[in-house]
Amino acid sequence: MAERAAPADTTQDRPELPPEIWVLVTASFVIALGFGIVAPALPQFARSFDVGVTAASAVISAFALMRLCFAPLSGRLVQRMGERPVYLIGLIVVALSTGLCAFAQGYWQLLAFRSLGGIGSTMFTVSSLGLVIRLSPPKRRGRVAGLYATSFLMGTVSGPLVGGALTGLGLRAPFAIYAVALLIAAAVVYFSLRNSAIAAPDSNTDVETMTFRQGLAVPAYRAALVSSLANGWALFGVRMAIVPLFVVEVLDRDAAVSGIALTAFAAGNALVLFAAGRYSDRYGRRAFVVAGTAISGVTTAVLGLADTLPAFLGMCLIAGLGSGLINPAQQAAVADIIGHARGGPVLAAFQMATDVGTVIGPVCAGILAQHFSYEVGFAVTGSVLLIAMVAWLVVDDTLVRSIGEQADG
Repeated sequence: MAERAAPADTTQDRPELPPEIWVLVTASFVIALGFGIVAPALPQFARSFDVGVTAASAVISAFALMRLCFAPLSGRLVQRMGERPVYLIGLIVVALSTGLCAFAQGYWQLLAFRSLGGIGSTMFTVSSLGLVIRLSPPKRRGRVAGLYATSFLMGTVSGPLVGGALTGLGLRAPFAIYAVALLIAAAVVYFSLRNSAIAAPDSNTDVETMTFRQGLAVPAYRAALVSSLANGWALFGVRMAIVPLFVVEVLDRDAAVSGIALTAFAAGNALVLFAAGRYSDRYGRRAFVVAGTAISGVTTAVLGLADTLPAFLGMCLIAGLGSGLINPAQQAAVADIIGHARGGPVLAAFQMATDVGTVIGPVCAGILAQHFSYEVGFAVTGSVLLIAMVAWLVVDDTLVRSIGEQADG
């Protein structure tokens, strides 16, 4: 066994990865870019149907709610059909629903079409995560996770800039453009992976299936669920919903400045995402998740104390650094836990934890900010991240298992 493990160690620093990984990374960028293109236009488009701010916000919440509700079924579909078919179907569903949004003639049509997109979104999110995990060499899981997260981040950052420019073509144009881009991405993935042996659905009936209950029995998976929820709460929820309000209402700056704050956070992410994933393959997952949740937790907890824009932007940058340390290592840890098993329900629950945090985080922080202060809202949010840090401190690192798999494989 040792003789077989040695050659695997020599590949640790080779840059080559399966070409299928690069296909998925490219598709991830296009998906995130398109999502960002639609984001600036969606609230304005909803308001164009003579509805209030609450109704316009409900279009965004409906998308997230449908993602959350449909995640368990997406996990079961991945178990039954395999990752690649579910991924392609999910992309097509989002493409068609987004295209229909461009032709919506009323608010309720827009709400229904956007909700349908949430179903497709969770299908390709869960399946893409499973496919990336299955295609990643065990000792490069962190590197692949970092690469995938970086591509998505770059798309997310670039999208709103492109989308803002496209709104000059009319509020319907971004939806039509995103729909076409998704169909092109689906076609590229289909033709690139249709003859791929490693991306094909696994027909081996002897392959172990990991159920959610089995995953929950692993302490590191329970810690991953906690950190996933905290990540959604603080970094996807509060960052997007509360930070812009703080910039305008407390720092007394123009709404455009909130975009600079979000960019500072994204820049912090970009600085460490790939490196964190790569080094988590060498030094372990737990250290990076613990460090990331600690940095993000402390910084977020004191974010409401910032009284100048430079101080606030600096804190956003540091919080982004912490977030960048968390994501690749956390995803790689879940991959370690699943190993060579089929893990659709495990992946679905992991994604659901993020969605739950994204839904309830802004609501809780908003209530605290309204009835107490922004300082309290940010402090509680930071505490959620610090709870996740404690959860990871008391579990064993999962990297040991992935090395064992490599040695046995």
